[in-house]
Amino acid sequence: MDFFGSIFNDSSITVATFFIMLAVSLAVGLLISFLMSFKMHSSKRFFISNAITPSVVAMVIALVNGNIGVGVAVAGAFGLVRYRSAQGTSEEIGAIFISVASGLAFGMGYLAYGAIFSVLVTLIYIGFTYLPIFNHKGQNLYKIVRVTIPEDLDYTEALDPIFKHYGSEFEYLKVKTSDMGSLYKLEVKVKLKSELEGKKMLDEIRQKNGNLEVALTPFVHAANQL
Repeated sequence: MDFFGSIFNDSSITVATFFIMLAVSLAVGLLISFLMSFKMHSSKRFFISNAITPSVVAMVIALVNGNIGVGVAVAGAFGLVRYRSAQGTSEEIGAIFISVASGLAFGMGYLAYGAIFSVLVTLIYIGFTYLPIFNHKGQNLYKIVRVTIPEDLDYTEALDPIFKHYGSEFEYLKVKTSDMGSLYKLEVKVKLKSELEGKKMLDEIRQKNGNLEVALTPFVHAANQL
C-alpha cells in the first residue's frame, strides 16, 4: 500500500480500512490535544472534545461516499457546534480547525498526510508561542476597566479625570444600563502610564462609584475572546 496514497482506492470502505482510519484519527486527535495542553489553558472537556473531532469528521467524510462537497458542509456544521455552545478563545478555535482539517484528510483516506499535517502545524503553533514575535512594546499596559456606577453619576465628569491621570490614553468601548436602568455598566480601554498604577486607579474609581463593582482585565485576554 502506498504510504501517502488513499486507503480507499476503490472509493469503498471495508472493515479493515474503517478501523485503520478510526484508530489513526483517534490517535492523532489525542496527540493534538496533548501537545496543545502544554501551551493552552482550557478545560478538560474541551481537550476531550478536540481529541475526538478528527475521528468524527473522518467518519462523516467517509460515509458521504466520495461526495466531498456534502462532506465539507456537514463537517463544517460539526465544527460550529463548539462556537454555538460557548464562547471560545482564538487558541481553541485554531485547535478545532486543525482537528477538522486532519479529519478531512483521514476521511478521504490520506492517513499519512493528515497525521503529518496535524503534528507539524501543532508543533509550529507551540514553537511560535515561545518566540518573541507579535509582542508589541507596551502591550501589557493596555487594560479593560469594567465599572458599575449609579444612574445619577455623570461618568464622563467623574471618571475621565481618573483615566487621564493614570493612563496615557483611554476609550469607552461599551456603555449599557442594568437593574432596570438604576445602574450603568461601562467598559473602558485604558493604556496605563505604569503597571503599578492599576490598583491606585481602581481605588479612586471605587470612591467615585460608591464602592460598586470594578474589574481590571488585561486587554490581550479580553480581545482574545471571539
